[in-house]
Order: sequence, then C-alpha cells, then structure tokens
Amino acid sequence: MYGTVAKFKVQPGKLDEIGAVMEDRAKDIPGLRFEYVFQTDNNPNELILVVGFDSKEAYQKNAESPEQHEHYVRYRTLMTADPEWMALCLKPLSTIDLIRGS
Repeated sequence: MYGTVAKFKVQPGKLDEIGAVMEDRAKDIPGLRFEYVFQTDNNPNELILVVGFDSKEAYQKNAESPEQHEHYVRYRTLMTADPEWMALCLKPLSTIDLIRGS
C-alpha cells in the first residue's frame, strides 16, 4: 500500500464544508483503500489526513489526475495555508492492529 499524510488548518466555521468536499471526492477514486481525518485536541481546526491506496501507481495516478487537482483547489479555499504533505509507503511494523481487527 502507498499513501499520504497531510497536516492542515481549516478556516473557522468550515469543518463541515471541507468534510463534504472530501466525502464527495472519495467515492470516485480508483484504488483508494481508506481515508481518515483526525482532529487535534489543541486546535479543532487543525486536521491530520491519512489516506491509503492499493499501490504507489494508484496513488500517483490520482495525484496527477485533473479531477484531484480540481478537488484540491476546492479544499485549499477552505484552508488557512497550504497543507504539509508526506507521501509514504505503508508498511506495518506490527500486526497487532490486524490481529485485533479479525
């Protein structure tokens, strides 16, 4: 699996709107395995996005697609600044969560 982690701040009062934009896009992305959004305790407008794809190729195809760029432009208008991105290969170091989930 391959994915990304992003940290960003949403403009005050725009959490529901950015959530709707994310949900709208996520249902149409080939190879998308999961998308989680975490809200920090210190600032309810600061979010951490964790996204996983079937493969690096599926991730890159999505990242380079005109549809994703169009949605990113929509996301960005709801943020206070550009997000901090980290692209990464997802390799579990432990199987504890996999065992507990079964």
